[in-house]
Amino acid sequence: MNVWHSVLLLVVIWAITFALRAAPLVARRWLRDNELVRDIGALLPVGVMVILTVYTIRDTSYAGYDWVAPFVGVVVTVVLHLWRGNVLLSLVGGVASYSILYFTLGG
Repeated sequence: MNVWHSVLLLVVIWAITFALRAAPLVARRWLRDNELVRDIGALLPVGVMVILTVYTIRDTSYAGYDWVAPFVGVVVTVVLHLWRGNVLLSLVGGVASYSILYFTLGG
């Protein structure tokens, strides 16, 4: 492999990296007016919350106190979301309450 081959390889790597980093900036106008992107932006937080809820309660045993942590985590998430409407606060609050109760109750 000679020097020019290495230089050409580096130029190609630079060009691809630059293009991938510039693409969102170039496509910003198209993305802002795109109805599909707007719909995905509105539905994605709800989808994330549904997936986390199903994942949390899918293997829950209702024997003893095993159900308390998932139930409280889901309730805290819903209450925080209805109260503040902040997805990040709802997710962090629900996960924190679930984790604290899970490890406190000996999960």
